[in-house]
Amino acid sequence: MRRASQLFTEGDKQAIRAAVTEAEKGTSGEIVPVVATRSGRYDRAEDIFGVVLALIAVGVVWLLFQRVQPTGGAWGAASAIALGLGMVLLTFSVAFVAGVVLATFVPVLARPFVAKKELREEVLRSANQAFFEFRVRRTKSETGMLVYISLFERMVCVVGDRAISEKLGQSHWDAVRDMLVTGLRKGNPTEGICAAIKRCGELLAEHFPIAPDDVNELGNDLHLID
Repeated sequence: MRRASQLFTEGDKQAIRAAVTEAEKGTSGEIVPVVATRSGRYDRAEDIFGVVLALIAVGVVWLLFQRVQPTGGAWGAASAIALGLGMVLLTFSVAFVAGVVLATFVPVLARPFVAKKELREEVLRSANQAFFEFRVRRTKSETGMLVYISLFERMVCVVGDRAISEKLGQSHWDAVRDMLVTGLRKGNPTEGICAAIKRCGELLAEHFPIAPDDVNELGNDLHLID
């Protein structure tokens, strides 16, 4: 999975900055786009992948190397299995550790073992954290809004400050979400982000038109979180 910082060229960043600048020309609202590589660690899912890989490894080793072999004995012929408990446990342990490390460096391997509810919770938590980190909460008229995209979870979250939340509900942001998701699925996230920002500007302009003394409080850059 590509990191957020690897997904956008300088030209992409400039296009998104221009989209924010254009969208904010008609509104006193502040639009802050953020793209994160992932929102959560999901250690439990990595452990589950490690267990699955370990069980597969034990099964493969058992099928390939396990056999009953004769042994000598004072009372005549005897037999024993080739793989003992110690070797099985060693195989399991090594494969488990390898699976956890592999899932850590290749997060997509652990994703099937993460519940959708947990994904949503982590995206919302991380979006709220970014909301404060990038000072969206501190605009003068409380009209800041965050457009948060999490690549690993493949989810979008729109967080508005108090004034925006009072006028615009989640239903208003469905079109924004769909534009972003469409752009990501087509492999053109910049196009999707620019279209979503334009729509955000239109919605904000209806309720928060630009004021004569309006000041750009938060800047117009795309924020990337790896």
